[in-house]
Amino acid sequence: MDLTQLKMFCSVADSGSLARAAELMHRVPSNLTTRLRQLEQELGADLFIREKQRIRLSPMGHNFLGYAQRILALSEEAMSMAHSGEPGGNFALGSMESTAATRLPSLLAAYHQRFPAVALSLITGTSGEIIERVREGTLAAALADGPIRVDELNSCIAFHEQMVLISSLEHPPIVDPADAAGNTLFAFRPSCSYRLRFENWFRSAGVQPGTFMEIQSYHAMLACVASGAGLALLPESVLEQLPAKGRIRRHALSDEVRNAATWLVWRRDAFTPNVEALKYLIIEQIDEAPAGDEIRP
Repeated sequence: MDLTQLKMFCSVADSGSLARAAELMHRVPSNLTTRLRQLEQELGADLFIREKQRIRLSPMGHNFLGYAQRILALSEEAMSMAHSGEPGGNFALGSMESTAATRLPSLLAAYHQRFPAVALSLITGTSGEIIERVREGTLAAALADGPIRVDELNSCIAFHEQMVLISSLEHPPIVDPADAAGNTLFAFRPSCSYRLRFENWFRSAGVQPGTFMEIQSYHAMLACVASGAGLALLPESVLEQLPAKGRIRRHALSDEVRNAATWLVWRRDAFTPNVEALKYLIIEQIDEAPAGDEIRP
């Protein structure tokens, strides 16, 4: 099934005549007949009821017409956006949960106000998950923990983060990984880069991490830690927004573990106007960024 077949189908449906549709599309009627038969064979259903002197939509044809018209409309919208060079159409953006909660509300509000023609959809997941979806092309861009080292992708720093290690108020001070040995560790799924950072903190010191328990939200993570059930590593920007932040103890971390960054990532071959607009809107909102952080497309 291709766009030409869909255009032929809609033209015949609108005109009620193969000959008239062929004339409008500057083709011979036999060409339309062949291409429409191929479409019906692919769908496994008759789209038309063919009579001696007329052709009309079958019940399946009536149902299929709405889908065909929407596909053609989206195709025209996409072509218009690409040719104009202006942001528009659908924009699937991925984000970590932490970034969606702390950084995106004001950014997406500004993006919508400036580019109202863009229909932006937000998909959250772990860094590993959303980076893979950008690589596959099912997300146009994503905000993920970095740096991003994938050949097909480009990226630039969007936000700087400070990670914090938290425990219950009663937990003794934690100076190094040995002080945290044996504790249950709360984190997201294995594809979460913050979880990997947590694991590496232990292993770089030759300490075996405790058992990881998967948590689905930062609110649940904080509640578990505050109750004395274990430890967690999370961005300080997230912690500051949680109502129970006064019920936990914060522990100092080395710069290597504490300093993190959220990167905007996109495919090298798909730096679309929508992605470009988001990139430069982020740059506008950054007061200052270290030289060399930005990677040009």
